[in-house]
Amino acid sequence: MKKGFALIFLCFALAACNLPVGGPPPATVPPPEPPALPVLPSPTTMEQEQEQVADEPFVVSHLLFPVEISDYGILNYDVESSGTGPQKRAPFGDSYRMNLLERPFDQEMNYIPDLDIRTFRLTTSDIWYYVTVELIGSNLNNDLDIRYGVVLDVDKNGYGDYLIFALPPYTDEWTAGNLQIFADENRDSAGASATQSDAPFNGDGYETLIFDINQGIGEDVDLAWVRQLSANTVQFAFKHDLVGREFMFGAIADAGLKDPGRMDYVDYFTESQAGSPVRDSQHYPLEELFLVDTTCHAAFGFVPSGYEPKICPRIIPEGQAKPDDSSQPTPPSTAGCPPMSCTGDAPFFWPYPHCACSSQPFYAP
Repeated sequence: MKKGFALIFLCFALAACNLPVGGPPPATVPPPEPPALPVLPSPTTMEQEQEQVADEPFVVSHLLFPVEISDYGILNYDVESSGTGPQKRAPFGDSYRMNLLERPFDQEMNYIPDLDIRTFRLTTSDIWYYVTVELIGSNLNNDLDIRYGVVLDVDKNGYGDYLIFALPPYTDEWTAGNLQIFADENRDSAGASATQSDAPFNGDGYETLIFDINQGIGEDVDLAWVRQLSANTVQFAFKHDLVGREFMFGAIADAGLKDPGRMDYVDYFTESQAGSPVRDSQHYPLEELFLVDTTCHAAFGFVPSGYEPKICPRIIPEGQAKPDDSSQPTPPSTAGCPPMSCTGDAPFFWPYPHCACSSQPFYAP
């Protein structure tokens, strides 16, 4: 009997151990999903996107355009080498120490008429100045990638303050997209002195790029323009705001160094390093400085004294008299120049520092 009772008690105890305690069991909750990771572009995808952005043109909205003009201003003549170029020489028009470079020749002394400046002049309208540069040649878009430019001297001290530098292609439509404006902000564009070569000189020339709409440089996208006016003429337009009302200006044609940071070039090469296009020079022929033509500087907005650094001599077209109505131009002095005879296509002598024969007569102010 006792054994039966013990067995029944044991069965009830085991059943009690299996009874639920504290209510039903909690429902099973699935674990949260991990956050999705960002999809990073592959290197190939990034390169394709960058190429797509680079291929998109830089769009500029212009508000003001240069107007058409009929008067191009008073002619200023440059020494030109069309008469002596086939002889692989310049007609004494290269005055190295004075930064008058008559070097429309390659290093083998082949004459390049598209680099040879004949005349340059300036006129103005309500808000624009126009500088017109006439070349001897008529292939301004040749394979030499010629830069045509304008030097602007606001202080009238022989140190260029701005260089407007254009690059091909040149077309008959005004464009602001293929030119740049450089500034000389530390006054060394003429070396240590404005009136002579200072080579060897360590400077940075026109060191600051202040206008290039392709790079988004410059606050005024309408500031300066360029076009090919005719087969042998390039024309620049720029706003009065750039230079004010009184300044000097000159022209440059450059298919050689094309380096605003080393202008004036005569300050970075000694004359023996640069060579000479003048056959009578001990430095003939050209060496390291070639394919470039520069001009003297003309005055605008003031009457020059004639002693301004780099100022142009006054030139009178053939057949015209001096302003005082005398019948003949004043014969120029030959002092400082080698003996020379001017005949043929260049019968007129220009005095020092040019020491050149020209197709146009000279008279002193």
